[in-house]
Amino acid sequence: MKEWFKKGEHWIWFSASTVSISVVLVFGLLGMIAWKGLIHFWPHAVYHIEVQHQSGQQEVIVGELHDTKMKQVEDNTAPHGSREVPQYLFKIGNRDVYGIDFRWVSSEDMVGGVERLEKDVVVIERYEYGNVYGHIESVKLNGQVEYNPHKALEMLAEQVEKGSALHSEIHHLEKIEIGAINYKIEGLRLEEKRLRANNDFDAKAEARLAAERAELQKEFDTLHQAVQVLYQQAESTGEVTLRIAGERTLNVPVNKIVSFWQPNNMTTAESIGFFFSNIGKFMWDEPREANTEGGVFPAIIGTVTMVMLMAIFVTPMGVIAAIYMSEYAKEGVLLRMVRISINNLAGVPSIVFGIFGLGFFVYILGSSIDELFYSYALPSPTFGTPGLLWASLTMALLTLPVVIVSTQEGLSRVPRALREGGLALGATKSETIMRIVLPMTMPAIMTGLILAIARAAGEVAPLMLVGVVKLAPELPLDMVAPFVHLDRKFMHLGFHIYDVGFQSPNVEASQPLVYATSLLLVLIILGLNLGAITIRNRLREKYKSLDH
Repeated sequence: MKEWFKKGEHWIWFSASTVSISVVLVFGLLGMIAWKGLIHFWPHAVYHIEVQHQSGQQEVIVGELHDTKMKQVEDNTAPHGSREVPQYLFKIGNRDVYGIDFRWVSSEDMVGGVERLEKDVVVIERYEYGNVYGHIESVKLNGQVEYNPHKALEMLAEQVEKGSALHSEIHHLEKIEIGAINYKIEGLRLEEKRLRANNDFDAKAEARLAAERAELQKEFDTLHQAVQVLYQQAESTGEVTLRIAGERTLNVPVNKIVSFWQPNNMTTAESIGFFFSNIGKFMWDEPREANTEGGVFPAIIGTVTMVMLMAIFVTPMGVIAAIYMSEYAKEGVLLRMVRISINNLAGVPSIVFGIFGLGFFVYILGSSIDELFYSYALPSPTFGTPGLLWASLTMALLTLPVVIVSTQEGLSRVPRALREGGLALGATKSETIMRIVLPMTMPAIMTGLILAIARAAGEVAPLMLVGVVKLAPELPLDMVAPFVHLDRKFMHLGFHIYDVGFQSPNVEASQPLVYATSLLLVLIILGLNLGAITIRNRLREKYKSLDH
C-alpha cells in the first residue's frame, strides 16, 4: 500500500472518481429536468374522488393527479405522537368556477380512495380560465342542440377545428398584416415630425404623406373588416355544455377552446401522438395566462437573436484586442495591467454589467443617438430605452474576456517559424497575421465563442435591466424591413423561467413549464455549441498539417 501511494496511483483513482461523480451529477440533473419537463406534455389520466369534510358534507372532485407527498399529522395513539398521511395534488381546472387550478386533498378525507373515472371524460383546454374536466351533455350550433354523445363529440371536433383555423387566420391578420400597416403608419408619422423639425415639410411632402396614409388606411379598413367577419364566424361555431364535478353544468363557447381530448380513452399510439403534438404547440405557440399556459416561441426567437448578435459583436472585439496585445503591443507595465484587468473582468458579477449597460449604453449612448438622429421622435425614445441592441452589447462585454483569453492562447500556439517564414517571403506583418496566424487560431477563437454562447444564453440578471420583458407585443425579428429591430424589447427563455417560476401567482400550474423551458434552454445552448464545435473541428483538421 505504501508503494502504491508513492507511485501516485491514488491521485489517478481520486481524479477518476471525482470526474465520474461530476458526470453522474450532471446527467442526473439533466435527467430530472427532462423527466419533469416532458411528463407535462403526456396525457394525464383523470380521476374521480369523493371527499368527506369534517362537517359531514361530501364533495366530488374530478381532475388530474399531479403529485403525492407525506404530511405529518398529530396522533396521540402513534408512537411519537404523530404519523404520516399521504396528500394528493389534483389539477381540477375550471378556474372560472372554483377560482383555483390545483387542490391538495388528504387521504383521510377521501371516501374510497383514488378511483379512475369512467372512460368518456373530456378535457377541454381553453384560451383562458384553465382546463375543463367533465362529460359532454350537448353541443349547440345554429340553434340546434345535439344530445347524442358520439354525434356531439364529432360535431365538437369539427367545430373546434374550424374555430382553430379561424383563430389562426385572425392572429395572422392582426399580428402580421395589420401590424405591418401600423408600423408603416407610425413611420409616416415620424417622417412628418422629422420634416417639420428640419423645416422641409412643404405642400408636396404633405400631399405625398397624405396619399400614402390614405392608401395604408384603405388597406387597414379592408383588413379590419375581414377580421370582424372572422370574429363573427368564430362566434357562430356554437357552444358545448358539460357536466362537471358535483353534477354542475358549464357552457363553453367553441371559439374559446384550444383543443380537447379524452385521456382515459387514449391508446398508447394516440398518447404518443398527443405528446409530440403538445411539444410542437409549446415551441410554436405564444404564451397565455400570465405565461403559465401556451408556448414559448417569442422567447426562443428573442434568445437566439440576442445570442447571434452577441456573437457578431464579441468576436471581432475579442480577436482584435487579442491580436494587438499578442502581436503589436510591447511588454511593459501597461500591458500587464491590461491583462490583469481582463482577467479580473471575468470575475465581475453579471448584474454589474447590466447596471453598466443601463447607465452607459441606454442612458448615455442611446440618449445621444436619439438626440442626434431621432430628435423628431422625442420625448418618445427610440434607442434611449432598453432594447435588443443594448442587451447584445452588454452580453458581448460580459463574455469579452473569455474570447480574448482563448484567442491569445491560440496565438501563442502558432509556431514563430511560420511568422518568420511569411515575413521572409515578403509579406507584411499584417498580411502574415491575416493569411497565416489568424486562420490557424480559428479553432481557439471558436472555443472562446462556444464558452461565450453558453454563458450569454443562460444569463438573466443583466438582461432584466437592458431589454428583456415579461411579454413582448412584437418580435425583434420579422418580415418587415429592416427585419431585425434592434430598438425593440424582447423575451428570453432564462427570464421566462425566472418569471414563471418565481413571479407567477399560480405556482403549481407554472412548475411543469419551468422544467420544460429549462430543458428547451439547455437544448438550444447545446445546439448552438454543437454548431460551433463542428466548425471548430473542421478548422482544426484543415490547419492540422501546418502545426507539424
